[in-house]
Formats: sequence, C-alpha cells, structure tokens
Amino acid sequence: MADERFAHLLGRAAMEVWGDMPRDVQEALFETAMKGHDEDREALARLLHDRHPRTAHPARPV
Repeated sequence: MADERFAHLLGRAAMEVWGDMPRDVQEALFETAMKGHDEDREALARLLHDRHPRTAHPARPV
C-alpha cells in the first residue's frame, strides 16, 4: 500500500514541476506513464500542456 501512496505523491509532484523539467525527462516520464494506456495519451498530454503552456515544444529535428 505504501508503494501506491508514494507513486501518487511522486506523480503529483512531477505534474507540479513539469514545466521546469528538461524535455527529455518530460518525454521519458510521459512515455513510461503511458505504457499500456494508449487511450489516455491525448488526455494526459492536453492536461500537461494546459497546466504548463511552455511545454508546447517545437517538433524535434528529424
């Protein structure tokens, strides 16, 4: 039960400082969180972008 509580606390903390994280850290956390949850990808992305507009990064160079 402690694992779930700490995961919840850590997730909330990550959401609070999301805009201050480097892009590669944001992407790693996002992709890890979304493994097996494809139906939630767009909703989480929208939530993060709405809370932290500066995370609307330009596309990565190919």
